[in-house]
Formats: sequence, structure tokens, C-alpha cells
Amino acid sequence: MAKTVVVYYSGYGHTKVIAEAAAQASDAQLIAIDADGNVPEHAWDTLTRAQAIIFGTPTYMGSVPWQFKKFADASSKKWFTREWQDKVFGGFTNSASLNGDKQVTLIYLQTLASQHGGIWVSLGMLPANTKSATRDDVNNLGGSVGALVQSPSDSSVEEVPAGDLETVRRYAKRVSDVAKRLQG
Repeated sequence: MAKTVVVYYSGYGHTKVIAEAAAQASDAQLIAIDADGNVPEHAWDTLTRAQAIIFGTPTYMGSVPWQFKKFADASSKKWFTREWQDKVFGGFTNSASLNGDKQVTLIYLQTLASQHGGIWVSLGMLPANTKSATRDDVNNLGGSVGALVQSPSDSSVEEVPAGDLETVRRYAKRVSDVAKRLQG
């Protein structure tokens, strides 16, 4: 049984790279939402058996893309039976702009987790907000609800900022560690 699962949608490949970093850091199983907004049928059982679920999605036009929303709507079957009640949740998002309204996406993910009766884990990191801060610093974008990542629109998937990737790694490990502590 996977203790932690990272379920994500990636439109251009950047969010996939981020999800892989999160999964590696938290020893999680990856579940990809496909271009049609679906996950394999067996993925629902994997998510139900997990102790922690980390959502990952790009931010498009100020929210999650329709493919992630389709997955979220399909999770209503789990909501109705409370199968994800008391699970630990976290989330990350990625957009081309420094702000890009990523906070709205994180609040959506937090709300989805709360509707399922889940326990949301905050980022738990101070922002890198000094004059000497660089894009390679952890939490350079200054998030608190979850992990924020910026991938400039003209960057390749290999160019996700190192500081953002490290932020996601540390956050994913935090989510996994909180789940382990709560399980006793």
C-alpha cells in the first residue's frame, strides 16, 4: 500500500517534473490524470488506501484546468461514502507567472480536501523575502497554504527553478511525515 500518493495533471510537462520530485521526496506513488481528465480505475482504490494525498496541478486562468476539475468532480463518489475522511492532504501548483493567481488554485485544492473531511498540511516554511534572496532559495514565491512553482512560459521542463523544486520536495516530505505521525 502506498502511504502517500501524488495525483496530478500536467499540461506541458512542467507539473509532471514537479510531481516526480514530490513523489521521490515522500516515497509516494504517482497517479497521472490524463488529457481527458481520467485516472485509471485502480487509482481510486490506491487513493482510498493512502494515508496522504498530495494534489498537483498547473494554474490556468486563475484556477485548476478542466482535467483536474473532472477528477475532482469524479471524487464525489468518495465524498459521498466519506472514504477519504481524516486523510492528510497537501497540494502544489505551477504557472508561468510569478503570481499567476496560484493562491486561488491552492485554496481550491484545500477546499476539495476539506470537503472530503481531510486534514490539510500548510507549507510550514518561512518565505525567502530578503534583498539577497534568489530564485534558487526555498519558498522564494512566499507561499504558506501549499507549494508554489513558477515555470516561465518559454522554459523547458528541465528549467523548473531549483528553489521551487526544493520547496516542493520539502513540502511533500512534510505532508508524508505529518501523515505518519497522525497514524501513530
